Amino acid sequence: MRTDLGFKRIATEEAFGTKELMKAYRDLLARKGSDDIGFNSLMGYYLTNPSERTRAVAARLEDLGQRRIDDMDATGIAMQILSITSPGVQVFGADQAVGLARSANDELAAAIAAHPTRYAGLAAIAPQNPQAAAKELERAVTKLGLKGAIVNSHTQGEYLDDPKFGDILAAAEALDVPIYIHPNTPSNAMIKPFMERGLDGAVFGFAVETGLHALRLVVSGAFDRFPRLKIVLGHLGEGLPYWLFRIDFMHGGSVRSGRYASQPKLKYAASHYLRENFYYTTSGMAWTPPIRYVQDVMGMDRLMYAMDYPYQFVPEEVNVTDELPIAYEDLKAFYQTNAERVFKL
Repeated sequence: MRTDLGFKRIATEEAFGTKELMKAYRDLLARKGSDDIGFNSLMGYYLTNPSERTRAVAARLEDLGQRRIDDMDATGIAMQILSITSPGVQVFGADQAVGLARSANDELAAAIAAHPTRYAGLAAIAPQNPQAAAKELERAVTKLGLKGAIVNSHTQGEYLDDPKFGDILAAAEALDVPIYIHPNTPSNAMIKPFMERGLDGAVFGFAVETGLHALRLVVSGAFDRFPRLKIVLGHLGEGLPYWLFRIDFMHGGSVRSGRYASQPKLKYAASHYLRENFYYTTSGMAWTPPIRYVQDVMGMDRLMYAMDYPYQFVPEEVNVTDELPIAYEDLKAFYQTNAERVFKL
């Protein structure tokens, strides 16, 4: 592992789960209390499957102490930006979700206080209660020092473009902090064909569902209403950077023809918002060609490094990004200064 880069590697999409949250997941699974097919598939796998991989992931999720620090040291990661694992608190009823989010943020803040040079964090919120979520985001940023919010994509089939979630978007804009939209398994309304071939999770379903969420925000006019709102997407943008031309062509034609009453006329082309209001990370995508593509079409100031720990903890993958064929200042921006700017580290 190179130690001569001359700057810090900051990993921006690194998951954790409190013991309280993991217990709540296990309880929900044990009593078959959720009809969310994706949750039962995802957390049923990571919390009940006895394989070496699932046991290692589950153990690392709950560790905000020495084991995580040792793993960071082994891969040259100077700092992790921690966020609650998918699906976060979004699978629970509103009251339970609000309480779990608050306690998770308190625990995260304590871990950051214990390791202030190694950890920063994003606040868990419960979109099930948008007003409470906005208040918790304000508390987490202004009182706990957290750097934004994590929303694990859809909340029981609902997306942030719904006007009912406007308080959350307004709070993030007013606080000048980003919302990281992390994947969730597809909702019950769309998961069946993914489940039939085991494609519901990170292999493909995550990207489809989260890319849909981001594009819904764009075409709903959310960024015309909240022009300073910042959204972060992982996994090199969940496929959207590769679709810019076709999105603009087809969306523009659809709006001009008045095909859908639900598609307002936007101030700019859809791709404008994906370039100006969104930031992207490499989580789980240690592959030079698509990294360079996103840097090229979205800008060097829009892409940040992420490992996707502990779900994709492969130490040698850091060597791939160390060797990106880009200038020194661009590599420094990718690993360090973009993250420092976006998350105000």
